[in-house]
Amino acid sequence: MGHDEAFGALQGLRVIELGQLIAGPFCGQLMADHGAEVIKVEQPGLGDPMREWGRNKPVWWSVIARNKKSVTLNLRTKDGQDLLRELVARTDFLIENFRAGTLEKWGLGYDELSKINPGLIMIRVSGYGQTGPYSPRAGYGSIGEAMGGMRNLAGDPGTPPSRVGLSIGDSLAATMACLGAVMALHRRHLTGRGQVIDSAIYEAVLAMMESTIPEYTEANFIRERTGAVLPNVSPSNVYPTSDGDILIAANQDSVFGRLCEAMGKPELAVDPRYATHTARGKHQEELDALIGEWTKDFPAKYLADLMEENGVPAGKIYKAPDMMADEHFKARDAIVHMPHPDFANIHMQNVFPRLSETPGKIAWVGEPLGAHNEEIYGGLLGKSDEERAALEAAGTI
Repeated sequence: MGHDEAFGALQGLRVIELGQLIAGPFCGQLMADHGAEVIKVEQPGLGDPMREWGRNKPVWWSVIARNKKSVTLNLRTKDGQDLLRELVARTDFLIENFRAGTLEKWGLGYDELSKINPGLIMIRVSGYGQTGPYSPRAGYGSIGEAMGGMRNLAGDPGTPPSRVGLSIGDSLAATMACLGAVMALHRRHLTGRGQVIDSAIYEAVLAMMESTIPEYTEANFIRERTGAVLPNVSPSNVYPTSDGDILIAANQDSVFGRLCEAMGKPELAVDPRYATHTARGKHQEELDALIGEWTKDFPAKYLADLMEENGVPAGKIYKAPDMMADEHFKARDAIVHMPHPDFANIHMQNVFPRLSETPGKIAWVGEPLGAHNEEIYGGLLGKSDEERAALEAAGTI
């Protein structure tokens, strides 16, 4: 698909993406996946550090910058700031994830930009939000995960708090920001005016914290790490097999009964220690030990098939090779192969969620730095070849 072919629910909308790394750019990826024209603004000669990220090969850029148009622009100069104002006059959204106050320092805060474009929706992703005593601080996703309460619950109780293995705080804040942007777009349809989306990483994490706050304020209970299980939800755990691990979730009464039948131990379903949700919760450790003693002698695939036959949710703990080989992933094109000038075998996750009438798609992978300078500055802004050459010579683009 070419760069100008329309697709997706957000076709016809333009996004200017400032900032770098994950918290802002993942919001831009979500919007680009669904057809918005996302113009990725990067520092001349440097670009987003994400261009260098990836284990063994720098492949992450191919994902987080897919469907985006790359331009270079030095926002620390007056000419660069003026160019951005010209772009803002022609856009619907502006995404930024600088430290709070940075755009205001450059004369590019919402008060100024909304004078140029009253319908502008500014999407601001930061560690601590745009207000409050911590707002000026640098805030990475890991700090937001800790402050929002997630880190304290991740890992085994016998070890220090773990990280999930993903930049989940950044991605959550970006997803919240994208949701807020679509809300603001609906409001703009009614009023004609844009607004600011303030998505803080610690608050995006806090929003996922279920009932941990009222558990403390009302019941004086502080939830702590519990490893692979949720306390009092049993059985639902990772169990050993003869060739790896399997996750079995049979905590509902009827499902537990089917698990007992599959195990050849139907008597467990009526045993007073295990017959009810509450009883199983009280005897969680001994029930897990009993199930693990049964599973350890069978291959994981045999157990997975047996659980399927008996209507018990179960599955392997997937890694990338398992995902690539799985028939369900293949049937739904959950992972797709993309043409790339440097990486012949690059695969990546597809576009989610799936929309029935206006599906998103991956039209192209992350582009080289400044690949669309001519299209955006020459075509969209109407700068002549001479003007663009002068801007380039000055280090503005």
